[in-house]
Amino acid sequence: MTERIRERDRGAYHHGALPEALVAAAFEVLDEQGQEKVSVREVARRAGVSAGAPFRHFADKQALLTALADRVLADFARWQEVEVAAAEAVGGSAMRALGLGFVRYALRHPRRFELVRSRVFSAPRDPQLREQLDGLDRAFAGLVVADQQAGRVGPGDPELVLLSGQALVYGLAQMIVDGYLPAERAEELAVRVLDTFRAGIAGTVNPPER
Repeated sequence: MTERIRERDRGAYHHGALPEALVAAAFEVLDEQGQEKVSVREVARRAGVSAGAPFRHFADKQALLTALADRVLADFARWQEVEVAAAEAVGGSAMRALGLGFVRYALRHPRRFELVRSRVFSAPRDPQLREQLDGLDRAFAGLVVADQQAGRVGPGDPELVLLSGQALVYGLAQMIVDGYLPAERAEELAVRVLDTFRAGIAGTVNPPER
């Protein structure tokens, strides 16, 4: 049995598949039990490799969690692309779609939200996530500009408008995940809050979307 495991380890390492297999296993543990239960030993067990195999690629649990957070951010970016595309297909606001998508993602995946909260929305930010975070910020700021040009959001510094929106939906999502706001009304509340934000702070002249 031990020899077969070692042989499997060597094969995965040779083909470069082991890091991805380990992160995929960590993703499973995260969704099932939360980041506190993500351990190098458990991830190795689920990936079908020896307990020492992960250390070829991840120095410790923190390094593994950073790689996992990177994977979650990529998943979140794809989620937001779908939300924005759906809104743009009917002439809706991309910024509103981003806000609603943020809340929906946190509601659907509260343990992923908690991981990102602890490693992204905290100081200091992990430098290994910096490039991906900068890319997301640039993309989202560009969507705010597009909304402004289309008259769906009022004028102003796009980065400041984006930051205001992020602060709003982050707080709203945290209140829902913490149980302060009822999960069954989360989407309804998010829609009302986002439309209030656009009508007031963002200065939109358009009526609320449906």
